[in-house]
Amino acid sequence: MKAIMPVFDENRKKPYYLQLYEYIKEGILSGEIQEGEKLPSLRSLSKSTELSITTIEQAYNQLLVEGYIRSKAQSGYYVSRVFSHSKQSVSSQKEIFSPKVSSLEEVMKASPPAYYYDPDCFDFNKWKKCMNKVINEYSSSFFFESDPQGEEALRIEICRYLYMSRGVECTPRQIVIGAGTQQITNQLATILRKLSIENVALEDPGYTPVRSIFRDRGFAITPVKVAEDGLIIEKLPTNIRTAAYVSPSNHVFTGSVMPVGRRYELINWAAANDSYIIEDDYDSELRYFGRPIPALKSLKGNDRVIYLGSFSTTLFAAVKISYMVLPEKMSRLFLSTAGDYSQTCSKMEQLTLAMFMETGNYQTHIKKLRKLYSQKLAAASDILAGEGRGFIDMRNKTSGINILLKVSTKKTGERLRREAQSLMVPAVPLEDSDLLILYYNQIPLERMAPVLKELVALWRSR
Repeated sequence: MKAIMPVFDENRKKPYYLQLYEYIKEGILSGEIQEGEKLPSLRSLSKSTELSITTIEQAYNQLLVEGYIRSKAQSGYYVSRVFSHSKQSVSSQKEIFSPKVSSLEEVMKASPPAYYYDPDCFDFNKWKKCMNKVINEYSSSFFFESDPQGEEALRIEICRYLYMSRGVECTPRQIVIGAGTQQITNQLATILRKLSIENVALEDPGYTPVRSIFRDRGFAITPVKVAEDGLIIEKLPTNIRTAAYVSPSNHVFTGSVMPVGRRYELINWAAANDSYIIEDDYDSELRYFGRPIPALKSLKGNDRVIYLGSFSTTLFAAVKISYMVLPEKMSRLFLSTAGDYSQTCSKMEQLTLAMFMETGNYQTHIKKLRKLYSQKLAAASDILAGEGRGFIDMRNKTSGINILLKVSTKKTGERLRREAQSLMVPAVPLEDSDLLILYYNQIPLERMAPVLKELVALWRSR
């Protein structure tokens, strides 16, 4: 076997046993000390290295615990089988076991944002003040897990906000908080199953992740086309208990708004067919012309409406806090099994958001965001209309954070997406369609004109 003759650095702060441990480990990983080889005895290695037997034993014990060597009674220590592949593979594995350590600053600088971002979209100083207050005054609560239903303080603030902004009357008991719309939808799918509802009607086009969740959970899916006045109610299933997933205030792709008469027709459909309506109130606050439209959940007969809301668009994407408002019957069903769930949202972020809303910062932020986004929408629309005349047809330009485009080109939607991404502009092709969703909201206002002019020119190029 290879002689174990480490060179110790007497000036290093690392103990001798760790230096010896690392020397032997590297020999095993490099293949210089082979599987099955017997290591020198404690006494002989102590003599050759001039280290105490206790130090040698400490190094061997660490190797033993980590599985690099094994002990055989009355015989000594032997090298364990670490790899089952060739020596060449061992060399590559050594790099994996010994990565270059990078600082947070190095990692973040090496991963710059893929898209534009606008610091004017959110005031992190106000958020930080609320978070500091939560840490300073309520840090003792962080030693305990969050309520599976969500922190009560945040549920109370959501109740107040929904009543003031969306006309929705509810109690904190009806609200369930989760980490994003997809996670909330998963919980909702479980509740629907317990109510023996196995069919879901989804908008076409619609939010793809939600469709995937219901499909993967084994629900029968009925796609229903969306017209200018929202989901075509006449195409919904009859005599089959169904959950209809709709976004009546601002359809995610077309921007269509369901008028109040159609909303009552939808509520009547749910009552007549013993079914439920899942109202995704996507970007309802971000309406730039007139007042925000009252929620479906605010109308009479709303005991069959499940309301979904999210803070990711109005705050910042990294805050994955969403919620649903359940009808009383479904709320009781959730509470009866709440112990089966763990809360997926950070308690610190929940309490910070509750403080942010309680102090009025959220409401002030929404007002500023509406003004900023309306300016951006106007600027983006003017530029695309001018530069893209006869080439780009714009749809859905009254609300939200995106514009729906039809580009007169032979290029595929995927190629248009890649070309937009090369300019740090997010654009998403609409499935089974020749339309493209362009997200303008994060482009700084002063950069809107040059960026979109360059984008149109790139799309026009061959």
